[in-house]
This record gives sequence, C-alpha cells and structure tokens, in this order.
Amino acid sequence: MPDMNITAVVLAAGKGTRMHSPKPKVLQTLLNEPMLYYVHAALEPLLGERVLTVIGHGADMVEAAFPGMEGRFVEQKEQLGTGHALQVAWDAVKATGSEYCLVINGDTPLVTTQSLERMAGVAGCCDLAFMTITPRDPAAFGRVVRDEDRRISAIVEAKDYDMNVHGPVTGEVNAGIYLLKISSMEPLLSELGNDNKSGEYYITDLIELAVSKGLTVDGVQCGDDLSLMGINSPRELVTAENALRRQIVEAHIDSGVIIHSPETVTVGPKVTVEPGAEIFGHCEVYGTSTVAAGARLGSYTYITDSTFASGCDIKQFCHIEGAEVGPDAWAGPYARLRPGAVLKVGARVGNFVEMKKAVLGEGSKASHLTYLGDAEVGAGANIGAGTITCNYDGKNKFVTKIGDGAFIGSNTALVAPVTVGENALVGAGSTITKDVPDEGTGIARGKQINLKRRMKKS
Repeated sequence: MPDMNITAVVLAAGKGTRMHSPKPKVLQTLLNEPMLYYVHAALEPLLGERVLTVIGHGADMVEAAFPGMEGRFVEQKEQLGTGHALQVAWDAVKATGSEYCLVINGDTPLVTTQSLERMAGVAGCCDLAFMTITPRDPAAFGRVVRDEDRRISAIVEAKDYDMNVHGPVTGEVNAGIYLLKISSMEPLLSELGNDNKSGEYYITDLIELAVSKGLTVDGVQCGDDLSLMGINSPRELVTAENALRRQIVEAHIDSGVIIHSPETVTVGPKVTVEPGAEIFGHCEVYGTSTVAAGARLGSYTYITDSTFASGCDIKQFCHIEGAEVGPDAWAGPYARLRPGAVLKVGARVGNFVEMKKAVLGEGSKASHLTYLGDAEVGAGANIGAGTITCNYDGKNKFVTKIGDGAFIGSNTALVAPVTVGENALVGAGSTITKDVPDEGTGIARGKQINLKRRMKKS
C-alpha cells in the first residue's frame, strides 16, 4: 500500500547538453521507453500518485509523453539548478500534507522499487538522508565529504571540489536520491545560494546547511550499485540500456520462455511473454505487446504494441505494429502488419504482404505480394498474388469487403468501396469497381489481341 507520509519529487527539467539532442534528457529512450518512465514505474508501487515531476526544458514534450498525469507536473520556467527546482516544487509538496519528501533525479532509469523502499525506510530516523555509491569512475558525480569521524559534512559538486579545502577524494559520490523531512528543510531552502562555478542553486548544499544547523544527516551507502547511476552521455545511455535488456531477457528465460541467442534479443519493459513462448535471435519486441504460450517469433523481426495468440508463427524478417495475430495463424517471411491488422484463427500472410486496418478471416490466405488496407476478409478466402485494395482516393479512405470462401485472382485491383460476395471469384488481372455478388464471377480486363506475326522493332 502506498506510504501516504511521503511525496516524491522527480527532477526532470534539465536539457542534458551532453546528450547532444534537442529532446529533453528524460525523454531519451531505453528499449523504446523514455528514461523518465522507469523512474515513475519504480516509484508507483511505493507512493502511488504521490509523485510530482519538475519539468522545464521541453516541458510540453514531457507532458505529452505522459498523458493522464495532469496536475502532477510542476514547471521550472528557468532552469537555475536542482535546488531551485525543489524550491519551485515546494509549495506543491507541502500541499500534499506529507511529512517527508523523496527527491530523485529523472535520469536514473535503472533504479528499483526495492532501492527506493530502502530509502523510504529511513523516514523517522533523520532530518535528511541521501544515497551514496562508490563507482569505479566517479565521473561528474558530486563528491561526498566526511569529517575525521566519518560523519557527513557536505556534498561538493565535482567541478567545485578542491582537495586543499575538502580533503582527499574518498570515491564515495552522491547518487542523487534524497529523503527530506519537510518541516526541517523548510527554513533551509531559502538559504541556498549560487556562489559556485555554475552559478546554480544546488540541492546538495542542503547537506552542509543541515549539518551547520545541527540537524541529523545520514548517508545511505549502497556500494557500487549501478542501478543508482544517472545518465549524462550517449555512452552511459547505451550502457544502461544494454544492462536493462540483459536483465529483462534473463528474467523471461528464468520464467520459462525459450529465447534463442538471447544476447541478440530485445524485450521492452511493458511486454508480457508467457512461459512456453519461443523467441529467436535478432528479434525486438516493444510497447505493450503480449506473447502467449506456444507462440513463436522468428529472427530479425521488429514488433511493437501487438498481440500473439498460442500456436501462431511469425517467420523471419517481419515488421509488426499494433496488430493482432490469432491462434495458429502465421505471417512472413517479410510480412508487414500495420496498426489495425488482425489475423483470425489459422489465417496466413506470406512474403511481401502488407496489412493495415484490415481483418483476414479464419483460415483465409494472402500468401504473397499483396496490400490489404481498410479491408474485411471473411473466412476461407484466397487472396491471389499482386492483389491490392485501392482504399484511398486522395481525400478519403474506403472499405473493401470480401466474403467467406471468395477467390481473388492474381494481380487484381479492388477499388473501394466495393464488395466481393461469398464464394465469388474474381478473374486474375481484373480491376474491380463494382460489387461482385455471392457465387458470382467478376472479370474486368482488356481483351487480348493476338497478331499473326511478330511486331517488328522500330
């Protein structure tokens, strides 16, 4: 049950200059999900909706990426540092009535609910706590300063650290996750200054202020826990993404999913794969896709937001987005299923077939070189090679309906809106502009002319 005594503040206003992208840093993706998604996902089981997110650079883009969170964003119009971000959010924090505030950077996508739960457990023991790590490379992380008795005295940003003033580097750095007692921090926030090389207001200065006021400060040591590392560069982003990919794939294998060449398989965090499913190497599955037990996903296939029923078989080199593949249906190789494509039980889509907003009925086949767009195909129909549903007239989209048991000959153009009835036949090479009745035959092609002699070349 969410702890109603704590409100979280996620700091997500920064530009992320070192990412070399016009996109806000927290919208950079890992496994096709923005890094901010992972922070929210870690907080949600612990705090529910008691999560405020401070946004600034690209604020509209961030809000658009997270629909349904209206009222939980706080805009930092000027990005004057992490301390300033907390000051901007402070009134909203106090309005929740919480006793503590958990502050976390939005660029820590590997953070786990377990780590945050450990941090929340410190509530009631001190006025201010923060997590520390000892990575091999401290990079640009703020340095933790301790006195001779190993007590916390300050956090100093890397660019401001002076060994002559602060002492030898210990290797312990700030992980950017804080637990603040709201009543204790209230008078300190206004004392934050910007007398540093960046000219910014640092949240880390609260540590030294708290120590100077005699408040209790605790550093929660987490060793070299890489899940707490923030992301500041493209290299750090891809390193974190690779770590997350391995973690997810290994978890699926442990649950009973057969994954061939797992080092080449990518499965997104929202994907559901049931034990007994089978995935082959160089396959990418993203979004809210669901893969049932007994389903098979072939190599070199890209999938997002799609559903695969038991017994279905996706062959190699397919691109599938927003589609539904029913029991014992199969697609590929080289098939493209676009949003709204539905394959019913036992339906078959072969090589170089594209479907968009179309239903292929039970047992129906479109084996090769076909486009089905805005189409409704009944059960047991056969769609010949080269068939096209001409669904767009330049202004509007129209539907093509093909009845149960219909046979569409090769190289046919069906000009929508048009209906081909049940058990009807369309002759190869036809351009059908009028409805074909049930049990009827439609042929619409130019008359063949044979000459008695071969035409001479000009």
